[in-house]
Amino acid sequence: MGSLRNNQNQHDNKSTKQPHVAVIMVPFPAQGHLNQLMQLSCLITSYNIPVYYVGSAIHNRQAKVRVNGLSPHDIAKIHFHDLPTPSFASPPPNPNSSNKFPLRQPFATYLRDMSSKANRVVVIHDPMMAVVVQDIASIPNAESYVFNCISAFCQFSFNCENKGIPFPIELPKELPSIEGCIPDEVQSFVALQMEPLNYRAGDIYNTCRLIEAPYLDLLDREDETGNRKSWAIGPILPTKFSSANKSIKCLEWLDKQEVKDADKGNVFDGEDRRAKLPEGFEERVKEVGIVVRDWAPQPEILAHPSTGGFMSHCGWNSCTESITNGVPIAAWPMHSDQPRNTMLVADILKIGLVVREWTQREELVKASTIENVVKRLMASEEGNEIRKRAEELYRCYRSTGN
Repeated sequence: MGSLRNNQNQHDNKSTKQPHVAVIMVPFPAQGHLNQLMQLSCLITSYNIPVYYVGSAIHNRQAKVRVNGLSPHDIAKIHFHDLPTPSFASPPPNPNSSNKFPLRQPFATYLRDMSSKANRVVVIHDPMMAVVVQDIASIPNAESYVFNCISAFCQFSFNCENKGIPFPIELPKELPSIEGCIPDEVQSFVALQMEPLNYRAGDIYNTCRLIEAPYLDLLDREDETGNRKSWAIGPILPTKFSSANKSIKCLEWLDKQEVKDADKGNVFDGEDRRAKLPEGFEERVKEVGIVVRDWAPQPEILAHPSTGGFMSHCGWNSCTESITNGVPIAAWPMHSDQPRNTMLVADILKIGLVVREWTQREELVKASTIENVVKRLMASEEGNEIRKRAEELYRCYRSTGN
């Protein structure tokens, strides 16, 4: 990333001159992925490099609304480009289909236009969007880099499993299998990305060596050509939260203390889905708890001094936000990378407890089980030791200048 900064130090976003470098962000349209590339966009624009955030109108809007602590001033520097999204059928993935991915052609058109306006175009894309950006190979002044939104531990372990080779480092217990973590349809979709991923010039990881040095080293050794660069530049989080969130209800509630459903494809389509709770529940718990039904400012919540623990499904966004605030985790994984992130958090870094083991994922979790884990985390000697390790990792992270 250093070369991008050096080439564009003097650029003014309002200038009419042709930019030396233009950066195009292409996120996968799911909240955790949209968020990470928004964070990276703000980081890059802080060096006066123009950034163009590309996606459907719905998902660009979602990315702007759910900004997770970013300031409106920083977001205003980003150029958002809405790709047309025509109606199309969604059959099971078919690698031999003659139909192109519906965003590929609109993006290729946009990319060619941008390549005529900038001396150099850098595309940073989610690995799940490799099919969309693959036409970059035909544009001489453009290059692409993959931004990996999962942990290095997960990335390398998935790579090992896909290659049928054992994990080369001794682990405290057996890795959760991909089976049960990732549906067959998603695995088929991932398989479509494999060939286009070969066009990338390098990899960017939203992690740091303090947290994941052994696994970053293993990923580096995977590049047999030696031509592909990689950077660990995370965790990418706001250094100072926006004052616009100060009046949010749950933060006001936290200020008084002593110490979500899955998204639809279009999060703006109709009312929020409301989980049914026992009648009078919210009133009964108002002094000790709060139910947040809209989008919660999670980074600010985790940074709040009254937050002493975090029950999380352990997506990588949540893990990094918790780690960088020294908050221990009660891990309750559901799918995808979450079971392996749980292993990293609870069994390797030892900064959390597991609510339900992945091998027991089909079993009902009883209220007594949740109560026991919360008590262990918040009010036991075991929990105190976990909290100390979480706080020590936080102090080490801050001391590195992050």
